[in-house]
Amino acid sequence: HGIMQAMSIDYSDKNPALGSLYGSHIASVRARHDHALESSGANHAVIFSGCPKTVFFDDQQYPFKANAHFLSWAPLPNLPLSYIVYTPGDQPRLVYYLPHDYWHPVPGQPDGYWTGEFDVRVVHTVDEIAQHLPEDRDKCILIGEIDNPAHAFGIDRVNPTSAINILHYARGIKTEYEVACLRLASHRGASGHVAAAAAFRDGQSEFDIHRAYCKAVSHTDNELPYANIVALNSHGAVLHYTEFDREAPQPLRSFLIDAGAQVHGYASDITRTYAYDDARFAELIERMNTAQLDICSRIRAGVSYSELHVETHRILAAVLVDAGLVNGDPDALLATGVSSAFFPHGLGHLLGIQVHDVGGFMENESGTTIDPPSGHPFLRLTRLLEEDMVLTVEPGIYAIDMLLENLRGTPAESHVNWDGVGWLRPFGGVRIEDNVRVTATGCENLTRDAFATIL
Repeated sequence: HGIMQAMSIDYSDKNPALGSLYGSHIASVRARHDHALESSGANHAVIFSGCPKTVFFDDQQYPFKANAHFLSWAPLPNLPLSYIVYTPGDQPRLVYYLPHDYWHPVPGQPDGYWTGEFDVRVVHTVDEIAQHLPEDRDKCILIGEIDNPAHAFGIDRVNPTSAINILHYARGIKTEYEVACLRLASHRGASGHVAAAAAFRDGQSEFDIHRAYCKAVSHTDNELPYANIVALNSHGAVLHYTEFDREAPQPLRSFLIDAGAQVHGYASDITRTYAYDDARFAELIERMNTAQLDICSRIRAGVSYSELHVETHRILAAVLVDAGLVNGDPDALLATGVSSAFFPHGLGHLLGIQVHDVGGFMENESGTTIDPPSGHPFLRLTRLLEEDMVLTVEPGIYAIDMLLENLRGTPAESHVNWDGVGWLRPFGGVRIEDNVRVTATGCENLTRDAFATIL
């Protein structure tokens, strides 16, 4: 990947390779909004970046998270109280809020590869914004979260369903620019994973491993695309474990890390699992790695992700048998719920500006949805795979007592090797997660490619 090599360490908005792709990306975003406006019977789209939220009865603000619709236009994740104004046929306008403030840092002057695509209007007060919005407010739609009616500036049609459905469905297919950002995010995340693995080998605590990760990816906690999961030993069985013990457990047995990074708002979402010195657990990880690569090899345009999720249960059932954790054939383990007790979450989800990107359940741009398979309520991606979708592939096996105990007294109980469960419990579990781009004949594995450039 020439672009990956050319910009493998340049995450900035001065990156010439990203700049060369940005114009065609904006053309695609404009076309999506043309279609959304036509369906809505509107002439203008006004996209609000969002407003910082204040803690209840306090003067502190929660970390700001920009509206993903705003970020799809401009790589400005830290620009509150700003607006994109789009009228088909006209250059998009960016109303860029740059307050005079000595209490808090303010955004820098507009600068980067993105500025040439916009008519940039810098404002210093919220009152100045109105003069840069369309005069015919009744012909506008506004996209964004409006907690304060003043931020709508008299626009009544906020987040109309027909327009939102069109935009969400279209976001499932990534532009070349978006894929380039996602490659960079994978590279950045992989760098953090390498640093975290080294910290684990050094015997450090969850808290210190997390710090090593953040330093390697050059993110504060607030800049991470989601809260890092840094789980030692049995904590690996808690799917969203984010507590960070300050002392390392003794003895050290295992390490599961689910952590990502972001570049211009686009996220990576990567999971790896390590054994400290237990050969049997290391063998289970290797079995899972082989299974995960098998699942990735089945991805291509036209595949039903729901069907692949169900097939994954059969693949993991074979892993469980080989590891001495269960007995029986894969279909019986699937039918009795044994595989779901060990693998309770979905195989993956769409990935982009949002970690769990929108549109995963959509059958079409009208908003018709596709339900997850019966008995698998947590699958977040049910639509047919299409070329240039980017998604996660994250099979896992865990010793989760509350789920396994539910098998007691059912036909499933006899399939479980309870001594094997007892062995696995102190290790928590195994999850391996890659980010892949769907192609016509297979997939590009952004995560494995990123690790290959580092290791």
